[in-house]
Amino acid sequence: QLVASGGGLVQAGGSLRLSCTASGLTFEIYAMGWFRQAPGKEREFLASISWDATGRYYADSVKGRFTISRDNAKNTLYLQLNSLKPEDTAVYSCAVGPKYSDYVVRSNEYDYWGQGTQVTVSS
Repeated sequence: QLVASGGGLVQAGGSLRLSCTASGLTFEIYAMGWFRQAPGKEREFLASISWDATGRYYADSVKGRFTISRDNAKNTLYLQLNSLKPEDTAVYSCAVGPKYSDYVVRSNEYDYWGQGTQVTVSS
């Protein structure tokens, strides 16, 4: 089970830190990723981190503004969101990738998505 939290309402230029806590799986051996979906739009890949946190990859739309990290001791994945824009408004979800893998970009390589958390950025 993956439970995302930390979303909310923030003004443009503000920051949020999202968390995704995993249970029922050996979190530390999986590559992980963050996605978002805005109303009427397709799910968008944002960022991925390798199982051992040595590799990270970001979509161009968030590169330099968002930072993905993980704490394997806490079974938790994080996404730091800075310099938020109104177009960042969406439901943000985490996902489980392959075991012992480098970062994963393609959504069809993810096996499981957790519930999302709403991020709303006002102008």
